[in-house]
Amino acid sequence: MTESPETLRRYAYDALVTARVRTARLTDCVDDGELTAQHSPLMSPLAWDLAHIANQEELWLLRAVGGHEPLRPEIDPLYDAFRHPRATRPSLPLLSPREARAYASEVRERVLGVLDAAVLDGDHPLTGAGFAFGMVAQHEQQHDETMLITHQLRRGPAALTASAPPPAPADAAGLPTEVLVPGGPFVMGVSHEDEPWALDNERPAHVRLVPDFHLDTTPVTCGAYRAFVDDGGYRDPRWWAPEGWTFVREQDLKAPLFWRREGGQWLRRRFGVVEPVPDDEPVLHVSWYEADAYARWAGRRLPTEAEWEKAARHDPATGRSRRYPWGDTDPGPRHANLGQRHLRPAPAGSYPEGESPLGVRQLVGDVWEWTASDFLPYPGFAAFPYREYSEVFFGPEYKVLRGGCFGVAPVACRGTFRNWDYPVRRQIFAGFRTARDAEPGTPGAPGNGTVR
Repeated sequence: MTESPETLRRYAYDALVTARVRTARLTDCVDDGELTAQHSPLMSPLAWDLAHIANQEELWLLRAVGGHEPLRPEIDPLYDAFRHPRATRPSLPLLSPREARAYASEVRERVLGVLDAAVLDGDHPLTGAGFAFGMVAQHEQQHDETMLITHQLRRGPAALTASAPPPAPADAAGLPTEVLVPGGPFVMGVSHEDEPWALDNERPAHVRLVPDFHLDTTPVTCGAYRAFVDDGGYRDPRWWAPEGWTFVREQDLKAPLFWRREGGQWLRRRFGVVEPVPDDEPVLHVSWYEADAYARWAGRRLPTEAEWEKAARHDPATGRSRRYPWGDTDPGPRHANLGQRHLRPAPAGSYPEGESPLGVRQLVGDVWEWTASDFLPYPGFAAFPYREYSEVFFGPEYKVLRGGCFGVAPVACRGTFRNWDYPVRRQIFAGFRTARDAEPGTPGAPGNGTVR
């Protein structure tokens, strides 16, 4: 960012306020009993998330940046995500919803004063370009997505509402099923200078070499995945990694999470509403093992993380890597389904203005996309500003997801943004698309990479 200090200040202010408006929307729609209940052992009570958001904001913006004395030092251990597993958090002496809201409000009021006084055009690693303020806004939005997952898991009538995404564009039915992504080098990751709010695992920018490959034009749909289910995919060990087959049998899995078969029809529960599974939407709530099994069944594979990023960012005409598939401008409603504007993915083939130079659609928004890759550091990685954000998670236990989902805020979603989770996770808003190696001799035509 090369903007003036006042532009940076306004950008940081807007990011913080936008996140807090969403937090209130997610917590004001249910009563105190719902806020303090644990709706799943996989998730924290909503009231924990609310106070944790405020505590992290105090730690980084009031104490680290502003030099303030702690407001509530006695609660720091309660809201340390590494000290207490989610399943045990309801037993802690947590702040009540009223206390959590008052604490969050007091922290925010003081933070805005810190922001007004901060030197944002200097070289300080926390305040330069407003990094710490952007980091905290992204953190809050990530927890907002976590709270949205909790809303999906909770039982009872719907507490959230939103308009439906726009219908699929007229050309969606005629899209090619896959796109040829020409091989060659590209710049993966990003530098601090080009994306000052990028998090440590997105850095540094480095060159990767990717061979020619084919990638699905859109994410795999519910209709396509239903064919795998109806073909006995969950009963056939041929398609599953050994650990995945064990997972399927132990959990007695038969379909994506929240699906059920009733009267010869597949139904799903979505934010308190039961409805027929829509064939044209990207499939949701599948684990990495399920995505991998479907890809094997279809005679394909999951793309690697490098393949995904090349398809999402590389412009063959210029040879440069973009911030987003459509270019460098921030996401808008015409580009992608982000920010909890809708409570479901848009139909496959939507958002033509958000497609990549090669014609790949919905790479950003709608559903997180599982990749084949383990979560590992880039060459030259340096933890910043704390090891626990990324470094402690590196290893084969976690798989990388890319692209964001309908519940991800634009501030926490870039072509370089990396998410990660255990391969058994199903409650997250994750889907996938598949890939295959290009046959020898396939012509790689930059800018004309579609095949039927």
